[in-house]
Amino acid sequence: MRTLLPILLSLLLSGCLSSPSPRETSTLQLANPASRHCLAVGGKIDSVKTAAGEEGYCTLPSGERLDEWALYRRDNP
Repeated sequence: MRTLLPILLSLLLSGCLSSPSPRETSTLQLANPASRHCLAVGGKIDSVKTAAGEEGYCTLPSGERLDEWALYRRDNP
C-alpha cells in the first residue's frame, strides 16, 4: 500500500501539471457576395464608416462608383 500511494499521487499530479497541447486555430471568414462580385468585374472596394455602420462601395474601372449590393443586384437580377 505504501508503494502504491506514491505511484498514484505521481500519476495524478503529472496529469495536472502537463500543459495542454496547443490547438490549431483557424479563422473562417464568409465572403460577402457583393464584394466578391465587385472584384470579379474589376472593381475596387471602398468601405465607408457611417453612423449606421459600415457601407461598401465599388468603384468600377470606368470610374462609376456604386453601392456594392446595388451593383450585385443590377448584374444578378
